[in-house]
Amino acid sequence: MLTSIVGINWGDEGKGRMVDLLSKDFDIVCRYQGGNNAGHTVINERGKFILNLLPSGILREGVVCVMGPGMVIDIKHLAGEMARLREAGIRISPENLKISDRAVITMPYNVLQDCLEEERLADKKFGSTKRGIAPVYADKYLKKAFRMGELKNMALLKKRVPDIVEWKNLTIANAYGAEAVKTEDVIAYFEEYGAPLTEYICDTGLYLNAAHKAGKKIMLEAQLGALRDIDYGIYPYTSSSNNIAAYGPIGAGVPNLKLDKTIGIMKAYSSCVGEGPFTAEYFGEKAEKLRSAGGEYGAATGRPRRVGPFDVVASKYGIRCQGADEIALTKLDILSGHEELEVCVAYELNGEKITEFPFTDVLDECKPVFEKVKGWNCDISKCRKKEELPKEALDYIRMLEKACECKIRYVSVGAERDAYIEL
Repeated sequence: MLTSIVGINWGDEGKGRMVDLLSKDFDIVCRYQGGNNAGHTVINERGKFILNLLPSGILREGVVCVMGPGMVIDIKHLAGEMARLREAGIRISPENLKISDRAVITMPYNVLQDCLEEERLADKKFGSTKRGIAPVYADKYLKKAFRMGELKNMALLKKRVPDIVEWKNLTIANAYGAEAVKTEDVIAYFEEYGAPLTEYICDTGLYLNAAHKAGKKIMLEAQLGALRDIDYGIYPYTSSSNNIAAYGPIGAGVPNLKLDKTIGIMKAYSSCVGEGPFTAEYFGEKAEKLRSAGGEYGAATGRPRRVGPFDVVASKYGIRCQGADEIALTKLDILSGHEELEVCVAYELNGEKITEFPFTDVLDECKPVFEKVKGWNCDISKCRKKEELPKEALDYIRMLEKACECKIRYVSVGAERDAYIEL
């Protein structure tokens, strides 16, 4: 069985929290795209964890985690992440962590290039996390990247380095005027951070195919959401990879397999980190109140997230892009204590009401059309059954379900592992 867990909106929907919860029913969890430019925050009985690269299943004993070929991996960051988890008592070994030999390595000069470009753009910047993601994906498609499997043949890898460094300096030194990258520094980086990872590196496609044939349950974990997808998101304010479910088997290393189910994750309100159009955005005191209640600060960067009410138009589009079979609605508890809530049910564009998500270029011209609904002025964080929820909370869930045309199966009412309701 192959199941994908994906974001419906701009990312930060609570995928890590749901992967941690649902992984109890899976044998394998595989991250299939992206790098350390976003984070999954997980709270369970062992503590609070922020994961940027490792699949969220690493926190559950007995689950094997895979980092697929669609990923870009900052090996220094990965080493630090693994060390922090070990200090917290989490077991990590080649038995429960497998890294694709085809995954690309994010280099220090990719990070530098990312920072230099954001500085050049100044007030026109994209809001990059400055983790080198766009430059390393560019290197991948220019066929100038290093891959994890090359770390297992260091002698051959070292022969490739001088030519790549010479090419990269055409940009770093000659275009940006920054200090040139040195061949010896790149080699030293591979030796310090790459060599210790070689025992984890393997053909994850072979491993996953064998596991699937043996009847193992495999979960594919995405980073970010549909509106940050390089093809279907709010381009150019997107990530540089495909995070839609359809790409999952490809990025995991099993393009021959088909998904059995896609579970979409969406928040009970909207949040967005970084630049780009965000039609339903709140501002001022209204925004700060929601941001503070939801702890809306980036897991990778700590940046305050932009927030707003639930956006039906964007969510319907995200559900369609992801092909979601069912939805997990997170952070419903954050909306407690309001007599009245707003929902963005449509956009207004040039005086006309639209209900389908438009091309990115016109999003800045769109205005939100809000509808007010009754809130629930009580704490729901202790609710564990549908019957325990107040009528207004259930009405809110059913309204979103009907508007988005997709079944809501799970409702999260807190960050802890057991703080959810299955409808």
